[in-house]
Formats: sequence, structure tokens, C-alpha cells
Amino acid sequence: MACPPARAALTLTCNRRDKERRVPRDDFPILPSTKVGALLERYPELEGVLIGLAPPFKKLRNPLLRKGIAQVASLKHAAAVAGVPVNELVNKLRAAVGQEAIALAEASGSSSYFSAQPEWFAAEKIVTSIDETSADPNEMPIVAVLQKAVHLQAGEILELVTTFLPAPGIEIMKKKGLRVWSVQQGPALIRTYVSKASD
Repeated sequence: MACPPARAALTLTCNRRDKERRVPRDDFPILPSTKVGALLERYPELEGVLIGLAPPFKKLRNPLLRKGIAQVASLKHAAAVAGVPVNELVNKLRAAVGQEAIALAEASGSSSYFSAQPEWFAAEKIVTSIDETSADPNEMPIVAVLQKAVHLQAGEILELVTTFLPAPGIEIMKKKGLRVWSVQQGPALIRTYVSKASD
């Protein structure tokens, strides 16, 4: 089987009878919708680049956490977690594997997660708080949140305190029908509030 013809953006090698030629890796375009797990499966060398851009993703080095969160988290989520524009994150990853930069309409990853205080929120309704900094480092905070959210009564609120925006977890909670509101109180202090939707 012949090696594909060489092109400008080259990152793989193709061995054929002692001849080595570099072949492009553009068969898997890196986009905001790309899942982190699929990205790292195709381009394992990007793990360090991704962690450098979004330090909370260092937990991906744990195989159990990688199996869980990386399958649901997209690069759009990773940008929100990192607090960097999604186009910056995507294009840095693309550059690292020799793909050309792309223009993206959406410039910010995290701004869509922050909104005005919802009517359902009241501080006195917070019944439990989970602080990511004191939680098990081998577990994503979303696991503890989902376990406790099941036991929330109508009107009760769970608080999640993190050093990053837990964007993938927020999406998971919303898909499970929970109400979620996040507020940034500092460069490394995000409070996310979770409540069951009223029936």
C-alpha cells in the first residue's frame, strides 16, 4: 500500500521500504465541537498542550476521569473552563498538529455561562456546599454534585465552589433537568448553584 502524497501540513510518518515520508493529519479536523476524549485518542501528544491552556484538565491524566469527563467535554467546554476564547484554544491545538487556523464566529467560551441571578436563587435556600479544593482529587466535582442533587427537595439549592468554570458538568446537569446558575467571584473562584426544577 502506497503512502499518501506529501503536503505542506505534515505530522505523521509513513514507512515504505526504508523510506520515510511525512503525511498530513487533517483527516480529523479540530473544531469547537470536538470531544476532548476523541481529540486525545487521535492526537495523544496534545494532552500537554490542552492542559497548558486549561490547567483544570490535568485531571485527564487519571484514566478513570479521562474515561468519564473527556467523553462529554467538547473543546468549547474546555475553552470555558480555561477562560480563554474558543477560537484561541482551537487554533492553538490545530497549529500543534499542522492544521491551518480557522475563523470562528464565537470569540468567548465562558461568557455564555454567566447570567443575571435567576428568580429561583436565594442564599438562604442553600442546603449543602461542595468545595472542589477539598474534594477527592481523583474525582470530578460533578460526580459529588449529581449524587447530592438527587436528594434535593423542591426549592433547595446545592452550591459547588470551584477554581474553574465546570462547563462540562453544567451541561450534564442541565441535560438531567436541573436548574444551574454560575457566578464568578474572582479569577479563580466560581460558585455554581444547582436546584431541581419546579414541577
